[in-house]
Amino acid sequence: MKIKEVIVVEGKADRTKVKQAVSADTIETNGSAINQYIMKQIKHAQEKRGVIIFTDPDYPGARIRHMIDEEVPGCKHAFLTKNEATEKKTQAIGIEHASIETIRRALASVYEVMEDGYKSDVTKADLISLGLIGSNKARKRRENLGEMLRIGHVNGKQLLNRLDMFQITKKHLKEAMQSIIQEEEDEF
Repeated sequence: MKIKEVIVVEGKADRTKVKQAVSADTIETNGSAINQYIMKQIKHAQEKRGVIIFTDPDYPGARIRHMIDEEVPGCKHAFLTKNEATEKKTQAIGIEHASIETIRRALASVYEVMEDGYKSDVTKADLISLGLIGSNKARKRRENLGEMLRIGHVNGKQLLNRLDMFQITKKHLKEAMQSIIQEEEDEF
């Protein structure tokens, strides 16, 4: 079962724990250092698939939740209590300290199951042929593509995952790359 919405979490440890509990795509805010680049990704995810905000039950988590909710209306919210998210020995609070079952329960009432589990028709061979991996222009092209499609900057290994997350088809990718290649030619 794959969750349709993209889950917004604070950091890598939260992402890891959520992915142990459910099959879902995530966006990390990098804690309270959330910037406009990340906010644009969240807006785009909300437009495409919907978003579930799942932050820690503490002041920074509430602040991040509020910031996203102000800029990206219509997001769903999943919550844990402080008790559910507290590591008993150190008293550290965070999603990463909750049990798998607790995370599943918190998300159970807010997510939609993806029908047929969308999978992009883009292949690694497509990425190579479009110069997005394995060429000396690959990094710059991925940066331009990330901006154009509003999917954020990713390395070559993560590009297919990001195209899946935002449901980018081969046709849409090729159209975007035609524009990028044209811009490169216009620069010379």
